[in-house]
Amino acid sequence: MDLASIIGLVVCFAMMIFGMVTGDDGFAAIEYFIDIPSVLITFGGAFFAVMASYSMQDYIAGLKSFILIFKSPTQNIPEMITKIIDLSNVARKEGLLSLEEVASELDDEFLKKGILLIVDGTDPELVRAILETELVSTEERHKTKINFWQDSGAMGPAWGMIGTLIGLILMLQKMSDASAIGPAMSVALVTTFYGSVLANWICTPVSSKLKAYNSEEIMLKEIMIEGLLSIQAGENPRVIEEKLKSFLAPAQRMSSETDEGGE
Repeated sequence: MDLASIIGLVVCFAMMIFGMVTGDDGFAAIEYFIDIPSVLITFGGAFFAVMASYSMQDYIAGLKSFILIFKSPTQNIPEMITKIIDLSNVARKEGLLSLEEVASELDDEFLKKGILLIVDGTDPELVRAILETELVSTEERHKTKINFWQDSGAMGPAWGMIGTLIGLILMLQKMSDASAIGPAMSVALVTTFYGSVLANWICTPVSSKLKAYNSEEIMLKEIMIEGLLSIQAGENPRVIEEKLKSFLAPAQRMSSETDEGGE
C-alpha cells in the first residue's frame, strides 16, 4: 500500500472537518455542509459530463484507476539496472542465444519481448522501433487515465458554480422573505464548496500520482531499451552500467553503488 496517498487523503479530509467544527456550533455545524441536491448537481454533473467526453470503456477504466494510487509502485530502477547488467554478463560469457532461457524466467513482459527480439537476430534499429512503439502505446493508455482525472477536476468547480447559480436564482425568487435569504445563500454556496473539494481533494492528487507513476514506468522501459540494445551491440557490462546509471539522480547512483559494495 502507498501510505503517502492514504495519509494525504485522510489528513486532508480531517482538516476540512476540523475547519467545520471549530466554530461556535461545534460538530453540529457539519450539517450545514450537507445538501443532497448540491451533491447530485456537483458530483453527478461533473462525472456525467466527463462520461460524455469519453468512450464507455475509457470512462470505466478511468474510474478504476483511482485504486492505483493506493498501490505501491512495483518499478525499482536500480534493481532493473542490476538485472540488465547480469544479463549482459551472461551474454558476454555464453552468447546472446543463452538469454532465451533466462527470458523464460522473467516476469516483465516488456523486457522478455526485447530479449527474444535480440535472440532472434532482429536488426537493432528494428528492435528499438518495436519497443519504442510499445512504449508510446503504454504512455498513451496512461495519459487517457490521467486526463480523465484532470477533466474531472476541471468539471468539479464548473458544476459547483452551476449549482450555485441555480441556488441563487431560486433564492432571488423569494427575496420577500428576509429570513430565508441566509439559509438559501448557504445552500447555494455549498455546491461551490463541493466542486472545490472534488477538484482539490480527489481529482488533482489522483492525476498527479498517476503522472508520477507513468514517468517512473516510462523511464524504466527506456532503461530496458538502452540496456538491451547495448547488450546486442556487445558492449562491456561496465560501460552498460555507467550508461544506464546516467538515468538516475546522483543520490540514487550513490545509493546503488553502496548497495553493490555491500554485496
